[in-house]
Amino acid sequence: MGLNEWVVSPFVDYGFMRRALAGSFALSCGAAPLGVFLVLRRMSLMGDAMSHAILPGVAAGFLLSGLSLTAMLLGGMITGLLVALLAGVVSRLTPLREDASFAAFYLISLGLGVLLVSLRGSNMDLLHVLFGTVLGLDDDALLLVTVCATITLLVLAALYRLLVAECLDPGFLRAAGGGGSLVHMAFLMLVVFNLVSGFQVLGTLMVVGIMMLPAASARFWVRSAAGQIPLAAFLGSFASLAGLLISYHYNVPASPAIILAAGAVYLISVAGGPQGGLLDFSRRARRGAR
Repeated sequence: MGLNEWVVSPFVDYGFMRRALAGSFALSCGAAPLGVFLVLRRMSLMGDAMSHAILPGVAAGFLLSGLSLTAMLLGGMITGLLVALLAGVVSRLTPLREDASFAAFYLISLGLGVLLVSLRGSNMDLLHVLFGTVLGLDDDALLLVTVCATITLLVLAALYRLLVAECLDPGFLRAAGGGGSLVHMAFLMLVVFNLVSGFQVLGTLMVVGIMMLPAASARFWVRSAAGQIPLAAFLGSFASLAGLLISYHYNVPASPAIILAAGAVYLISVAGGPQGGLLDFSRRARRGAR
């Protein structure tokens, strides 16, 4: 089998593959840049917490209206923003740190989500929502993830300097009257928006993988945040392409194949990245020993 048949033909011959590629590319361009800021702020696990936090809202939307994209979107947005708001309030009014506050509320939300899911037993439609249907994206889901990515990139471009300042020193903007809390809340809303829009692409339980793995990988190749953002989007898109091709040719589920491809990129970056990778660390250690 030639390179053309392996890489190009699946997307030329089948419309569902083109839709899957477009949806996963859009999700990568919106979610992966947000992961850069989560890594910069050392809140990498917050994306995972938020992906679980939207679970009860999506499940409630499904139980009330079936496979209605609008109902599940609204439910996920409401529960995600509610958890973010409550965690932020608790961390500011009590001695509890923000990561611990997020962990507490996400565990409560996860328990509620699992309870709601159990009400429908082994319903396969709901499982598709939870674990993604990247090969079955319809027009509404594709439009939603594309609009979400566009809004995310526009907001990041407008708030880039404030977000970097808020990540490096959360107290600086507050002390300078720069609206640090508003910037942080806008960022959290973007995270929730991307996680909710991506639940039909990779599922609520795995969408965080395309947000964090490319961002963590980019950290090993480029030092500046401005360079990591486009690189993270590129690595996420590359992992999506590789995962879809592996899924097509070897008949394996597409969503985990995409996440595992992103995981392979991360492991390669950890080993060979010039900005703190293991080989770079070994090289500098040898220089220091001379």
